[in-house]
Amino acid sequence: MFDRFEQTCNWKEHGGSNFPEDIKHGFSNIIGCWLSFMYEELPPEKLRRVCDPSILPCERTEDIAPLEGIIGQERAVRAVKFGLEIKERGFNIYVAGLPGTGKTTAVKGFLDEVAKSKPVPFDWCYVNNFQDSYQPKALKLPPGRANQLERDMKTLIEDARREIPKAFESEDYAARRESVAKRLDARRKELLTQLSESAKKQGFLFQITPMGILMVPIVDGKPLSDEEFLALNPKTREKIQERREKLEVEVSTVSRQLREIEKELKEQLLKLNRDVALYAIGHPISDLMEKYKDLPEVIAYLKEVQEDLVGNLDQFRREPAAQQQFPFPVAWMREVQFRKYEVNVIADNSTLQGAPVVIELNPTYGNLFGKIEKEAQFGALTTDFTMIIGGSLHKSNGGYLVLPVEELLRNPFAYDSLKRAAKNNEIAIEEAGERLGFITTKSLDPKPIPLDIKVILIGDPFTYQLLYAYDPEFKELFKVKADFDSRMDRTEENIEKYAAFVCTLCRKEKLKHLDGSGVAKLIEYSSRLAEDQGKMSTQFAQIADIVREANFYAAQEGSQHVTASHVKKAIEEKTYRSNLIQEKIREMMKKEILLIDTSGEVVGQVNGLSVMSVGDFAFGSPSRVTVNIGLGREGLIDIEREVKLGGPIHSKGVMILGGYLAGKYAQEKPLSLSARLVFEQSYEGVEGDS
Repeated sequence: MFDRFEQTCNWKEHGGSNFPEDIKHGFSNIIGCWLSFMYEELPPEKLRRVCDPSILPCERTEDIAPLEGIIGQERAVRAVKFGLEIKERGFNIYVAGLPGTGKTTAVKGFLDEVAKSKPVPFDWCYVNNFQDSYQPKALKLPPGRANQLERDMKTLIEDARREIPKAFESEDYAARRESVAKRLDARRKELLTQLSESAKKQGFLFQITPMGILMVPIVDGKPLSDEEFLALNPKTREKIQERREKLEVEVSTVSRQLREIEKELKEQLLKLNRDVALYAIGHPISDLMEKYKDLPEVIAYLKEVQEDLVGNLDQFRREPAAQQQFPFPVAWMREVQFRKYEVNVIADNSTLQGAPVVIELNPTYGNLFGKIEKEAQFGALTTDFTMIIGGSLHKSNGGYLVLPVEELLRNPFAYDSLKRAAKNNEIAIEEAGERLGFITTKSLDPKPIPLDIKVILIGDPFTYQLLYAYDPEFKELFKVKADFDSRMDRTEENIEKYAAFVCTLCRKEKLKHLDGSGVAKLIEYSSRLAEDQGKMSTQFAQIADIVREANFYAAQEGSQHVTASHVKKAIEEKTYRSNLIQEKIREMMKKEILLIDTSGEVVGQVNGLSVMSVGDFAFGSPSRVTVNIGLGREGLIDIEREVKLGGPIHSKGVMILGGYLAGKYAQEKPLSLSARLVFEQSYEGVEGDS
């Protein structure tokens, strides 16, 4: 190539000397070595590491014990165990790894085992705040007792609605009420009689009107009207007015005494009503207080319920006949007013045998923190504490919560609110719009519930790196990283565990068991997935898919076990379903649409191999790489980079090559050449340094 270059450029005529022989051949050799140093001629037996079925611990997978735990993830298992056992704040866990490596399965297995030895957490419920109904109270009760309190309160209100009306309709109540009314009415009549006699002595007649006591003057035994009073002579009117003013002092005193009698009547009737109501419901409430005497918060709540019951007795009275004829909406409204005595259980742990383990696959803000529902009433939306719905944080409080990190980050408010809850150690239920200030209508503000939880995020390593780099709070809240590897050593011990995994899968899904040849072929496929003859893949989801497909072909042939031929067919069929693009490229090469020389030698030209991926399938595609050299000072020109088809890693490799040439051949004077490097027949980007 360099000989032709000298002849074409007439190097000597331009005052130059001969190209050194090492430069002539060195450049082409360097280009060729740079493109092919990764490749080595190997004998066929080294292209694939065959697995000998004789090293397997059994002839069939049904002959060995199922797998216990997870294999090939000692580092991750150790990290998960540490994160679950440590109690200090902030030691939540991020489980990182590729899909199909058994992250979720391993975490769930560890959690189920650890949770059994942990105490069952408290129940939580919301009850009405009788001082401010917009701020419901949260009650903590031992496991199972929240549901008991809910049932007990329901029974209490049913008893009250039945017994209180009976008590007020009894003859005893009517007699006591009449006795109080008669006694006070006698005092009232006595005062009025005394006032009437005094008024007569002063020449007046008193009358009781809606405006109060009215004094009418009497002249000659006849009451005077206003016109007649004004018709009297001034002296007579003046004397009458003087007597009226003296009498008004006594009238004022009597009026005050009458008001006190009315007030006393109301108080005595109210006391009577309270006594009757307490008699009707006193025993049930006393029984409840005795039942929950070990829970001071519940006792305080029951006392508030009792005060509200006796203070709102009208709601327990019988409906008037007119209302009974028109039950809607009166009947519905009557039922709504009794909701304030209900108990809304948010977290019920009565059925647990240890700490709760919750895997929330859809971690929206509402699913995590709960929500406040609303209902339509006569065209308006209303709510109360009975419409508070708990979330996954409430269910897992006192235990463990597992979340997929990508879904968590995808849902608005979820991630930020989770961090806030973890920092403040409390669960606050609020409308999502209130956090942005979009909702200004008055709504409920439930009291926050204390939070004691271990959060486990499951995601990929890249997301972990992003969160660690750009979120300062992430590293303070998730201090434990459990990194699941995608490969493990291909040792006899791990091969035995691989066979045990296949046994577990076949038993769990009722598949045909694999014989020794089938397991050996599966081990070889696993090494191919790991891209290393000394490793095996830990992406068990792909391995399990091959076992399922091989079981299908074994069933079609009526085979009792899955053999190597079935596993091989499953792999080939899986490849066939995805290698359409590869076959199209081969077809184009056969038709010489893509020009690839497979024999002979050409100066300045080599065949490179690029890896193409179509999602679930990757294959090698040959590419012709050529270099053209001419006289000039541009140096090494990468055409892919010039036209912006070369990626940064590829461009870096070409620049390193240019630096090598300059360091090798241009120590004393500049290297006067122009070399252009290009991937022929390439219309897509080129990336990679090999």
